[in-house]
Amino acid sequence: MTSSTRRRTVLGALLTGGLLAAAPTLPTSERSPGPPPHPAKPGARRTGTLFLGTYTSTTPGGTGIGVASYDAATGGITSRTVVMGVENPSYLAAHPDGRTLYAVDEQQNGGVTAVALAADGGFRVLGSQPTGGAGPCHLSVHPGGRWLLSANYTSGSVAVHPLAADGSVGERTDLVAHTAPAPGPGQEGPHAHQIVTAPAGGHVLAVDLGNDTVYTYRLDEDRGTLEQLSYAALRPGAGPRHLTFHPDGRHAYLACELDNTVVVCGYDPATGTLAPGAPQSTGTGAGTSYPAQLLVTGDGRFAYLANRGHNSLTRYAVENGGAALRLLDTVPVGGDFPRHTAFSPDGALLFAANQRSGTVTAFRVDADSGALSPAGRPFPAPAAVCVLPV
Repeated sequence: MTSSTRRRTVLGALLTGGLLAAAPTLPTSERSPGPPPHPAKPGARRTGTLFLGTYTSTTPGGTGIGVASYDAATGGITSRTVVMGVENPSYLAAHPDGRTLYAVDEQQNGGVTAVALAADGGFRVLGSQPTGGAGPCHLSVHPGGRWLLSANYTSGSVAVHPLAADGSVGERTDLVAHTAPAPGPGQEGPHAHQIVTAPAGGHVLAVDLGNDTVYTYRLDEDRGTLEQLSYAALRPGAGPRHLTFHPDGRHAYLACELDNTVVVCGYDPATGTLAPGAPQSTGTGAGTSYPAQLLVTGDGRFAYLANRGHNSLTRYAVENGGAALRLLDTVPVGGDFPRHTAFSPDGALLFAANQRSGTVTAFRVDADSGALSPAGRPFPAPAAVCVLPV
């Protein structure tokens, strides 16, 4: 059983009340979430849970973290409940052991919140901690499970928090502001949009839309501090938003929000150095379509880009061992402004959170061709901006 399969199995058991006692603690080397398997394995679970990140401060808006069920065969989604007590939980991440859910509190005085996932299917908010910045829009759990990383969009900084044995968040151990290089054209300052650990686990990368830059850090796993090692500059005005690694760990793909492009990058796991290539088309035509993010199938053969302005999903064939993307087609997303997408654990479904239409749409992923076909009906979810299937 792979570490990613183990993590999803534990989390699924928690949500259905099937875990009896404490789950075994995984060694650090086995805790990386990894990519979802693809194609779907025989005997995969027929139902799953969707956690939905929302904006609670908009009208219409959400009321907290949405919890829904989905049918793995049909893609149909049904509502279950809402986890209250978190303001603007616009991005979500699960702990590798499957016992805790984390959410950003995207507001001026930004924070991160932990939610315990009880064995009986219930939820309990464990508490929040300030990130030290404004407008946190992304967070991730370091594969070792001891540190929570977050990106403050408005203030252009990244933060580190320790995680206790019960999953709760401790006081911040580091805050790093992106002061150099200078902001890109039309930007008033840095805008950290993502922070993620590379597949090998040795480096942490932060994507800054305002500085047109991706920073590489080393995380001190004893002290919870970040040391900047290098940075990769994109062309001025690119607006890099989201970095997605290929399963080989030697290539990554950037969705660039402002110039409507994607960029294939080489990545050196030994040094953490990212080498961006030439920008290429999103398949959406002229103008800005605000690309949101890319997904890569677990077998590394296909990639999908969410285009918010074009309201579409672009399909690419991954070629040359991950070093190239070949545009295949675009399909309508079935909603308005697809802010975030995610695969089901078995890789057979792709979900899209459509912010402006307040819906989540689902697609079947053909294991041979990578083609997408609509599954189920659009699910109403006011101000849905993140979808986390388990």
